Amino acid sequence: MESDGKLSIYRAARTIKRRDNSLYNALRSIYDDSIFVGEISQLWPDLPLLANLRCGLWYLPNFHSTCYFKSTDGHTNNWSFNTSRLNLHVALLAGEKGGCIIVDSTRRGKRFPDSFSKTIPIWTCVLNRAIFNHKRKVLDSEGGFSADHVKDKRPASQFWDCSLHLPLWVPETEKASIDERIEEWTKQLESSGADIASIASCLRKPLRPLWISQKTVIWLNEVPDHDSWDFTPVILVSASSSIDVYQHRTTSEFSWNYIAGAGDDEESWSRGLSPGLFWNYAYDLISSGPDLCNQKVADIVEKDRVYHVQRGQVAPQIAVKPRKLLQQTANLPEKEPSFSLNDDTSLKSSYEDCSIYWLSSTNLAVGTTKCAANVQHVDCILNCYQQPEYVCHADNQVCLHLSMVVRMIAQRWIAFPY
Repeated sequence: MESDGKLSIYRAARTIKRRDNSLYNALRSIYDDSIFVGEISQLWPDLPLLANLRCGLWYLPNFHSTCYFKSTDGHTNNWSFNTSRLNLHVALLAGEKGGCIIVDSTRRGKRFPDSFSKTIPIWTCVLNRAIFNHKRKVLDSEGGFSADHVKDKRPASQFWDCSLHLPLWVPETEKASIDERIEEWTKQLESSGADIASIASCLRKPLRPLWISQKTVIWLNEVPDHDSWDFTPVILVSASSSIDVYQHRTTSEFSWNYIAGAGDDEESWSRGLSPGLFWNYAYDLISSGPDLCNQKVADIVEKDRVYHVQRGQVAPQIAVKPRKLLQQTANLPEKEPSFSLNDDTSLKSSYEDCSIYWLSSTNLAVGTTKCAANVQHVDCILNCYQQPEYVCHADNQVCLHLSMVVRMIAQRWIAFPY
């Protein structure tokens, strides 16, 4: 009896969580948070907006670019500087425009994700030190510092801020532990082969992070111009409100539950909807209400899938008609395609035993060697059969032969279409 009671409580808790994390609640929360992000972007309209993938991409319809700073690189006692995600384009863009704004979000209970609290501050500090080292080497090779530097008598590091700037809520002990590793990470960056010289020539002032959330107080009549700072600002905007509990909100038409960081972990709630699709239909989805939202999203996702199927850009790996038949339907208005998908997602072309399998949206296709001689509008045919002359195409220049060991022969060819 007691176990039944516990099970009922567990089921009730799961039901409440699913209800609170519904698709409409997530989309409506993102939509409301996007208003705040838009207001902040207007304070510095000349600075480019970047979305920190993948959560940040949900919070505005248009971004100048994207970046990828992982929160795990800033987790306590797990700090790291990842040379496989240098995000050097962010530094170049900030140097070109005088700064940048990066948008991300986090789940309830936190004002900023760890990517903002520690990962990006570590990144800016390491880059600043690498740039300083590069500048010092250049000056040394040219005969030392300039006359102004000698006259000033200050250490060279004071002309280029190399210190670690973390938000106030990061404990001093943690800051000290991170600071001890900065030199090691700087050496890793310098030995990675990254083009530090290009960044050094682009950045006039050192990088420095600034943090803005929905709790930040900004006096609109005292917003400083980004050029007035003695550093290149990397403004970190946390889109969501840092509430500890679900917040019930009501409009004149609907009631819904606000979800902080709703854009996070999109696979668990988006039902195939992408940020781009959401913003294309944002008004319709928000105005549809909780009851109709799921069906509207399903219709939008299916409509988009069919649209790409007609153009050979379908994401699932399925067999479709040969390219020359797809060319006839590529420019048709949006309607049902000339083929239909069944349960096993298999389609047969007009050639017997001849199929083309599109590989996601890569513009690569796999098919049998029998079909290779008949395809048109391709840039290259890669013949994996043992005999190079097995594929005879009208244009011999598009055919390449790749010799393969016997046990791997699949008698397939890959086409690279226009």
